[in-house]
Amino acid sequence: MGISFTVLSSGSTGNATVVRNGETTLMIDAGLSAKRIEELMAMREMTGQELDGILVTHEHSDHVKGLGALARKYNLPIYANANTWAAIEKAVGNIEEHNRIILETGEHRDFGSMRVESFAISHDAAEPVGYNFYDGREKLSVATDLGYVSDKVKLAISDADVLVLEANHDIEMLRMGRYPWNTKRRILGDMGHLSNDAAGAALSEILTGRTKRTYLAHLSRDHNMIELARMSVRGAMEDRGCFYKDHEFRLCDTYYDRPTPWDKVSGS
Repeated sequence: MGISFTVLSSGSTGNATVVRNGETTLMIDAGLSAKRIEELMAMREMTGQELDGILVTHEHSDHVKGLGALARKYNLPIYANANTWAAIEKAVGNIEEHNRIILETGEHRDFGSMRVESFAISHDAAEPVGYNFYDGREKLSVATDLGYVSDKVKLAISDADVLVLEANHDIEMLRMGRYPWNTKRRILGDMGHLSNDAAGAALSEILTGRTKRTYLAHLSRDHNMIELARMSVRGAMEDRGCFYKDHEFRLCDTYYDRPTPWDKVSGS
């Protein structure tokens, strides 16, 4: 069957993604209320009863808001590294011991034929991670909430068939925006969020003929727009000599208020 996925919601108001194959269905983060996550899943004709577990990238509220409630309602295991577990204790609340599972950064875990591997990213959290998903020769990579794309991250996400990558803000929109300077400095820093230009620069370095689609994720509602993100990322790639045709590679959208269509990693 291979890997398929839907980005249920992406942005500063909440994040959740579902990845599945024929045997396993996993959620990455649960950053909206449990009720809202259930509504988003229903839009993609699934329920929480289909989930086999939740993977956590880091402890910020837009990634763990509904985590405890969802895990308790459906008796789901939660996977996170030890430092992230320590950081989410209060927010998550009471979780059965057998559902508190440590997956350290850099380790992998097999869920039937699907292998999940975490990798370190740069963000102002306890120990933030991204995730790779493998099934046979298929590879899906998810990397958001990172201040910059380090060489190790580039190596981790290279040769993904499909990539979900942060394109949080337009730099000039952020600089001219309403946020106080200390918040702007945090977002622009190496422990903040990836700009459109930085996302494009990273893609220009890691793209091979294998990567067919990149979903631009975690867009700021105040300092970015879907069309601008797509145009800026593509422009940054072309500025660095990375040209492509739409039938060879596509930039795809994510949304804060609705899920993306189910997408098969092996699909064209």
